[in-house]
Amino acid sequence: MANDWVEAMRADDFARAWAINDCDLAASSHPPKHIGPRHLQRIWRGESLAGKRVLVRCYHGLGDTIQFLRFMPPLRGLACGVTVWCQTELLPLVERTAGVDRALALHEGTPETDFDVDIEIMEVPHALKSGRGQIEMRAPYLTLPQKTLSAAIDRGAFAVGLVWEVGQWDKRRAVPPALLRSLAVPGIALYSLQRDARKEDLMRVGARDISTSDIAKLGHLLRQLDLVICVDTMVAHLAGALGCEAWVLLHADCDWRWPSAGSRSSWYPSLRLFHQRTAGDWSAVISQVREALEERTKSG
Repeated sequence: MANDWVEAMRADDFARAWAINDCDLAASSHPPKHIGPRHLQRIWRGESLAGKRVLVRCYHGLGDTIQFLRFMPPLRGLACGVTVWCQTELLPLVERTAGVDRALALHEGTPETDFDVDIEIMEVPHALKSGRGQIEMRAPYLTLPQKTLSAAIDRGAFAVGLVWEVGQWDKRRAVPPALLRSLAVPGIALYSLQRDARKEDLMRVGARDISTSDIAKLGHLLRQLDLVICVDTMVAHLAGALGCEAWVLLHADCDWRWPSAGSRSSWYPSLRLFHQRTAGDWSAVISQVREALEERTKSG
């Protein structure tokens, strides 16, 4: 059933995905709420959210929270109040998101707020039975705080930001940094957005380091750059939610949120997808990206 759900999500067949979720809810015996690892907890058990004070818990990755913040306005249209208990790094973005009445920093223990029902943020579209109209992104939905001083971008060249490494989950997503040096085509200036990049990797890539751990500052950097080329990580979601142009490099068995083929995603219209055709072969992907870059710079 899990594979059927993945296929449904990749195909944008959301009605079928929610039907599978409904069957899972009905058939499974769940442990008590808030027991076990957060990312495995099933908080919402199918109860109505209408007219309730809803606490939205963000128990997965930063990119997951960013992707599913789009559902806060329709959730607020159903609930009488929405509090989002989110990762501290995302507070400046979440508190400015439409549909969010209050944002709190996630921590161990219990949240400092009253609520009638709680739900993990990635379960919200299932609870709403969201269709393509709510899922397809038609306009940027994140608002950044006032711009602060950030690294200067050379406006004499086409500025491209790069991210090649990922967290511990699914290392197949990472691209060897040495491969990215071939993207330094004439007229291109490469910038590293990779947090904690090693000096030797920066030298291999040939990119200037402008990385930051401040996600709001990172958002402003994405807006300054002409293009972002990144692996499947938080930066892809941030760029997409802000409407910034980004090219996302995907391994052969990509995550459920991306189509298994094709260059476009209904989740983020400003993203272009580049898929591995052979598992583990990033060289062919980077060659394709280099060709696309050459075309992109020719067209201005």
